[in-house]
Amino acid sequence: MGNIVAIVGRPNVGKSTLFNRLVGMRKAIVDDVAGTTRDRHYGTADWAGREFTVIDTGGYAVGSDDIFENEIRKQVELAVDEADVIIFMVDVNTSVTDYDMAIASMLRRSRKSVVLAVNKVDNNDRVYGANDFYSLGLGDLFTVCAMTGSGTGDLLDRVVELLPKESEEGQNEEEELPRFAIVGRPNVGKSSMTNALLGKERNIVTPIAGTTRDSINSRYNKFGMDFYLVDTAGLRKKNKVDEDLEFYSVLRSIRSIENSDVCILMLDASSGIESQDMNIFHLIVKNKKGCVIVVNKWDTVEKETNTMKRYTEELKRKLAPFNDVPIVFTSVLNKQRIMDVLQQAMRVYQSRKRRISTSQFNEYILPLIEETPPPAIKGKYIRIKYAQQLPSPSPAFAFFVNLPQYVKDPYRRFLENRIRENWDFSGVPIQIYFRQK
Repeated sequence: MGNIVAIVGRPNVGKSTLFNRLVGMRKAIVDDVAGTTRDRHYGTADWAGREFTVIDTGGYAVGSDDIFENEIRKQVELAVDEADVIIFMVDVNTSVTDYDMAIASMLRRSRKSVVLAVNKVDNNDRVYGANDFYSLGLGDLFTVCAMTGSGTGDLLDRVVELLPKESEEGQNEEEELPRFAIVGRPNVGKSSMTNALLGKERNIVTPIAGTTRDSINSRYNKFGMDFYLVDTAGLRKKNKVDEDLEFYSVLRSIRSIENSDVCILMLDASSGIESQDMNIFHLIVKNKKGCVIVVNKWDTVEKETNTMKRYTEELKRKLAPFNDVPIVFTSVLNKQRIMDVLQQAMRVYQSRKRRISTSQFNEYILPLIEETPPPAIKGKYIRIKYAQQLPSPSPAFAFFVNLPQYVKDPYRRFLENRIRENWDFSGVPIQIYFRQK
């Protein structure tokens, strides 16, 4: 389950410093695309065996000079809506300010789990100063120094304690069923797709970007298929800059991707694949989930004889190196090829669970390796003794090698392609590890 922890507080209290410390140098989830600094404001942290997503709400505020009042309110609202636990950060040097009081009262009303962190406490005198913040009425406080990291351990212990327990009960039946998430940029037709599948207006569809809110799990059980559909467009109407809309939708996507087995990534046929689609695709691959690409609104595209073929080739070129992904062209409005999408998703789900016995795997792969061994490096010969599939939730293979550090990426891709040629892993990312014998 994807848990989200948000850091809120006035400007300059050290939110970003704490954020960087929590996500360590584990880079934020989205790769750098020129001009998307805000993407660095969410990342993954883990503590005491729990993984969670951290958002630095100050990260994408549009700083105007009216001393941020509206901005801060929006950030706190965002945090209250999205997060499971909120870290409220204050600065010991400025004592309690009106803004701190205002934020505290919003947080108290929200009934969310809040952890109060008093920052910049780096000597004993300041520990006493921190006590003023009890007046915010948020219970225990934690004194930290985000710069040096002191106190952050206790803070994190508390945060992890407050995260929702990973539920045991009711999981068995749910776990057995595949979970499909429909993801994509705002307005590519995710809700229409859900409605077309479920055959009832479960979501109100209007052609304004960002009208769906909250993830909806619907059980689909007909035509011999049984699965959960996670629809998480999850945008409220925000009359704000597109940037924030994108931030919201990416945040929602992260959550639904983490909670699914197969992601149905919807693209708009008329605009092709854009950088935000690529970001979502990389997230799916990074989370090792299955993927089916759906090119929607295909009815709006001018057709020539081989339009579909050309479009597919172009898509695969952009998705490389991982481009063994089923692509379905649909028009949800005309209910065209919608069942194909489900069939492909089912097929990818099966492939993701595929297990190949060690003997069968070696029988196939070892002769190929013998024929095309890894190139020798600095006169050293690289020998792969045997290989096996690892018992992981998504397909991963370990190759046992005398010199694992010398096997380079092109050879890894060579092996992956050979595996894909023999077994159907279409739409499923494959991990390949080289290990010391």
